[in-house]
Amino acid sequence: MNEWLKKFLEQVKGGWSKWSLVQRIMFIVIVVAVIGALAGLVTFSSRPSMVPLLTTAITDQEKLSEISLRLDEEKVEHTISAEGRIFVKDKITAQRMVSILMREDLIPKEVSPWDVFKLDRWTITDFERNVNLRRAITDSLEQHIEALADVDDAEVTLVMPETELFSDDQQPVTASVIITPSPGSGISTNRAKIEGIVKLVRFAVEGLQEENIVISDHNMNVLNDFEDLADFDRLELTKRQLAQKDNLEKAYRNEIQKALMQIFGEDRVRVLKVDIDLDMSKRVVETEEFFPITMVPDNPATPYSELQVVPSVTRSKEVIDEQWKGTGFNPEGPPGVEGQVPPSYKDADALFGEYKNNSVTQNEEVNQKNTYEEKTPWVINRISVGAAIDGLWRREYTDKGTVKLDSTGSIVRNYTPVSDEDLAKARTLVEHAIGYDRNRGDSVSVEHLQFDRTAQFAMEDEEFRARQRLQQMIIYSLIAVAVLIIALIVFRLISRELERRRRLREEELSRQHQAMREAALRSAEEEGVDVEMSVEERARLDMQEHAINMAREHPEDVAQLIRTWLLEE
Repeated sequence: MNEWLKKFLEQVKGGWSKWSLVQRIMFIVIVVAVIGALAGLVTFSSRPSMVPLLTTAITDQEKLSEISLRLDEEKVEHTISAEGRIFVKDKITAQRMVSILMREDLIPKEVSPWDVFKLDRWTITDFERNVNLRRAITDSLEQHIEALADVDDAEVTLVMPETELFSDDQQPVTASVIITPSPGSGISTNRAKIEGIVKLVRFAVEGLQEENIVISDHNMNVLNDFEDLADFDRLELTKRQLAQKDNLEKAYRNEIQKALMQIFGEDRVRVLKVDIDLDMSKRVVETEEFFPITMVPDNPATPYSELQVVPSVTRSKEVIDEQWKGTGFNPEGPPGVEGQVPPSYKDADALFGEYKNNSVTQNEEVNQKNTYEEKTPWVINRISVGAAIDGLWRREYTDKGTVKLDSTGSIVRNYTPVSDEDLAKARTLVEHAIGYDRNRGDSVSVEHLQFDRTAQFAMEDEEFRARQRLQQMIIYSLIAVAVLIIALIVFRLISRELERRRRLREEELSRQHQAMREAALRSAEEEGVDVEMSVEERARLDMQEHAINMAREHPEDVAQLIRTWLLEE
C-alpha cells in the first residue's frame, strides 16, 4: 500500500511538472469538488431523518411559537425551516403530536383540515375518528364561509349525534353558524346570500336538514329566519315597484319634452308632471269560451261573405222506438196452486192494451276554448300629463338694422303668446305620445304660460353690453394701431431722409478732405519733398485709383453696382 502510494505521488509530481497552467487548475478544481462531495455525503448520512409535522407551512409566527412551546413541553425534538414547516424525528411522533395539537385547538386555520386524517396509529378509536371528521368538516366550512367577500369571520359548530338503533330515538344533526359581516356589507338583509350559506352548510354535512341550521351575526340576530325577512322582501318589492314607476314616468316625460322641444324650441317647453297610476298586483285569468263551428271560411277577396257556421255538430245519437199490443201477462204460481193475484187484477186480465215508447238521445259538440293567462307585472290604470308652453320673445330693430335699446341700455323685446290652435295641436301630440285612453281616465293638459325670464334677459343684456364694449375696444385698438403704424412709417421716412442727407454731407466733406490731401501731395511732389503716408492712406489711395480705373474700363458694371447700393439704402 505504501509503495503504491509512493508510486502514485511520484507520478503526480512528474506529471505536475509537465502539466500546463490550465491543466493544473482543472486538477485542483476536481480534487476540491471530490473532497466537498465526500464531506457533504458524510454530513447528510450522519444527520437523523426528519418527517414534517404538518404538510402545510405555518405563516403565523404566534401560532408557530405556541406549537413549538407545546412540542417542548412534550420533550419532542423538532426543527423549524425558514418557510415555517416543523419537522420531528419520526412518523409516529408526528401522528401523536398532531392528535395533541388538534385536541388543544392549536392547529392554525390556514392548515388543511384534512391533515388530521393523516394518522396511521393502530390505537386510534372510532370516537377519535368521528371527532377528527367533525373538526375537519367544521374547519373546511369556516374557510369556505370566510372566503366570501361579505364575511370577515365565521364560526361553525356542528352537533353530530351517535347513530341510534331505532329511528324514533335518533337525534337530528344540527349546525350553528355565527358570521361577522364585512363593513358596508348588506348580507344581513340579503336573503339570496343567506340562502347560499344555508345550502353550503346543508350540502357539506350528511343528514343535515335546512330547518336545523341557524345562522346569526355577531349581534346574535338570526339571519335565516325567512319568515321575519318577509317584511324586508315586501319593502324591497315596494322599492322596485316605485323605481319602476319612476323610470316609466321619466321615459314618458323625456319623450314628450323631446318632441315638443323640436317643435317649439328647447327653452319654451316645460313638462311639469307625468303621473302614472300602475297596478302591479299579479292577476291570473282563466277563461272558457264556446263559439260556433266554422264550416266555410270567409274569402276576403270577395265583397260578400261566404262564412257558414253551425252552432254544433252531432257526436253521437241514440234512437229508441218501442211498440206493443195485446193482453197483459199475469204470471201464475206452480200448477195446482191458486195464484196470488188479487181479484181486481184478475178482472183486468182479459183486457186488450197498446204500448209505445219513442226517444232520441243526441250528443252535440261545440267549439270550446280554454285560456289560462297571467297578466303582466304591471298595468297602467291612468296617465296624467301637465305641460306648459311659453310664447315667443322677439327683439326690436331700428331702421339701420341695429338692436333697439331702451333708456336703461336694455334690449327692447316683444312677446307673442302661443295660439290656441298650436296648443290644441300640442295636446294632440302628447295624447298620441302616451297612448291616450279616455275610458281609462287619462288626463292631458297643455297650457300657455309666460315664463319668468328676468334673469335670462338680464344676462343677455349684460352679454350684449359686454359684446358692444368689446367691439368698441377692438375698433379703438385698430385705430390706435393704424395711427401707430402711420407714425412709424413717417418716422422711418424722415429718418431715412435725415440719414441720406447726413451721408451726403459726410461724403462731401470726405471728398473735400481727399481733394485737399491730393492737392497737398501734388504740391509736395512738385517741390520735390518726400511725403510719408500711412498704411491706411496708402490703401485708401490705391482703392480709389482702382475704382477710377474700373469706372473707366467698365462703366456699365459700376453704374449697376451704384444703382443696387441706392436701392438697398
